[in-house]
Amino acid sequence: MAGCAVGPNYQRPAQHMPASWTAPPTTQPSITVQQPLRIERWWTTFSDPELDSLVKRAVESNLTFELATERLRQSRALLGVATAGFFPDINASGSYRRSFSAGGGTFVVTGGGNTGTVTGGGTTARPHPHDLWQAGFDSAWELDIFGGVRRSIEAAQADFQAAVEDRRDVLVTLLGEVATDYLLVRGFQQEILIAHGNLEADRHSLDVTRQKVQLGSGTQLDVANAQAQVASIRAQIAGFVSLQQQAVYSLSVLLGREPTDLQQELSATGPIPLTPPVVPVGLPSELLRRRPDIRRAERQLAAETARIGVATADLFPKFSLTGTLSLQGSRYEALSSWGTRSWSFGPSFTWPIFDAGRIWSNIEVQNALQAQALTTYRQTVLTALQDVENALVAYSQEQQRGSALADAVAANQKALALAIQQYQGGQTDFLRVLDAERSLYGSQDALVLSTRDVATDLVALYKSLGGGWEIGEPRPATQPAQK
Repeated sequence: MAGCAVGPNYQRPAQHMPASWTAPPTTQPSITVQQPLRIERWWTTFSDPELDSLVKRAVESNLTFELATERLRQSRALLGVATAGFFPDINASGSYRRSFSAGGGTFVVTGGGNTGTVTGGGTTARPHPHDLWQAGFDSAWELDIFGGVRRSIEAAQADFQAAVEDRRDVLVTLLGEVATDYLLVRGFQQEILIAHGNLEADRHSLDVTRQKVQLGSGTQLDVANAQAQVASIRAQIAGFVSLQQQAVYSLSVLLGREPTDLQQELSATGPIPLTPPVVPVGLPSELLRRRPDIRRAERQLAAETARIGVATADLFPKFSLTGTLSLQGSRYEALSSWGTRSWSFGPSFTWPIFDAGRIWSNIEVQNALQAQALTTYRQTVLTALQDVENALVAYSQEQQRGSALADAVAANQKALALAIQQYQGGQTDFLRVLDAERSLYGSQDALVLSTRDVATDLVALYKSLGGGWEIGEPRPATQPAQK
């Protein structure tokens, strides 16, 4: 009887996974490794102490992560509630009753003292009191013959495990957002640095142009063009500063702090962290183990499967063992006398005969919820595969784009030097110099953006692989075998 449990036994769904990734090779190759992937502390591959510190503080104080931890505590408590249904309920009770009788009337005072209530009718005769003291225990134990309670415990265990994975998923997202915002801050700082350098060069060009006008070899049109270039760079710097501050504010909130708390700490310009030369990505099948959202969806499917058994158990009779033990007497001392006891013990059962199809409808509801959970699981797996493929192709293509932009910067630097030399020699006009400066500044800015995007694409790749959730906790043991 202990092994009998109605409803389907859960089986982990079979899921086809591709043998390898299809993303193109990169200039800094992302390789597939056969051994289990170890990317628990992926942010350390950037070799940036400031990023390491920000991640540590975010894990300690982020409010969204704290909320997920509280939801985990709630789920653990609900598991305790479900487990308690497997054991008998034992209750203690006690009462005191005083009744008065005189002639044809009876007065009853319950609760004792002057604080009770009086009911009944009165007579002209003097009432006589009668006391009744009573104490005892009663118990009831539903025998889980058809497994309804066990299925509810199974569902609660799966819900708790899903809450664990939800907390891990929040952590993966948090670490990715911290790293991305930090890279944005450093990227905008580098753009501001390059813009200031170009501003100084443009101001120098403006001074040279004014001197040429004074010497009679330049025109006011050249001066106006040079002034417009200086003003344009100044406007871009203001925009970069605004975006940098917004990234700092976002990063501060991720750490559970006031938006301006990190402003001084991140005020100094720092480089964009370099990406590692090789990035192992593992096998696609590892996503089933590594991605917390996949693990959560699988546990939610297990919970919904168990709830079918809970609903099905309502079709069958419920057997219980009940018992009472009572001591009573007209004096308080009688409660300590074993001779005043009374007791009862015996089995009972209930079996729904007619409920207008309520139980069967509830079973259909649970079957539909299980089907939805299975579809969600499969969709989550496909989304995870898409996330990795997207991150791989973005990372590889951005590396190639950055390599081409580096060549463009070198060529534009040479072109600007030649344009300045020809302008100073009177061989070309100032518009050629402006065009060369704009081209150089545009390629420099694009190269900074590409360097930043390579780093953020790598963060997205680590996030899509499910890296980082093991921080601060041991690697989870293998899930117990399901019935």
